[in-house]
Amino acid sequence: MYKLLLVDDEVSFVRGITLSLEHEGYEVHTAYDGNEALLAFHRLAPDLVILDVMLPGLDGFAVCEAIRQKATVPIMMLTARSDDVDKILGLEKGADDYLTKPFNTRELVARVRALLRRADWGGNLGENLRISVGALTIDTVKRKVSLKGRPVDLTNKEYDILLTLAANRGRTYSRENLLQLVWGYSHLGDLRNVDVHIRRLRGKIEEDPACPKYVLTRWGAGYYLQDNDHAN
Repeated sequence: MYKLLLVDDEVSFVRGITLSLEHEGYEVHTAYDGNEALLAFHRLAPDLVILDVMLPGLDGFAVCEAIRQKATVPIMMLTARSDDVDKILGLEKGADDYLTKPFNTRELVARVRALLRRADWGGNLGENLRISVGALTIDTVKRKVSLKGRPVDLTNKEYDILLTLAANRGRTYSRENLLQLVWGYSHLGDLRNVDVHIRRLRGKIEEDPACPKYVLTRWGAGYYLQDNDHAN
């Protein structure tokens, strides 16, 4: 049974979402402010965190950043704002996904399921297989990445994007492709989600993110991973 931490200061909202998630078989724990959320996270070690932006005490961004410094657990952020400001900031702080309130509970459940599935997925690449691209090495069993022998700390989503691209080096994946493969859904309004994660990934594996050698853009088509002969 997956253990979820749901953080929101609206009691009725928390109660309703908890019932829906428990109906799907998840073990749901709750917190109602930022400080309580961090305490609960360290005590429970949940498999996934659902985190509202607007919280008493520490806000959701601060909580997300604090969690991300310690763990790669999937984080879904909730925002009541329809513009992109909260969404982009949440992704920059390390969130894997977001939903704008109000939303359909079935969509939340679907995204939770997709996040957990991707967190567990190691790809169908065979046992003990490592993928090397230039100085970049991906251990597909341990889900670990290293660059020039030094570990690279990636979130689950960043890792999944990198693995998807690395499994078919040179193949171009559109943002729609990546959204479907990595997030498990294809809502076109979330395409910016892909761009933000690509930017964060480049910031961690590229010597110069503005002039990348690994994760490249094919303008008008999408993203691809450079092959071995050029990423040195």
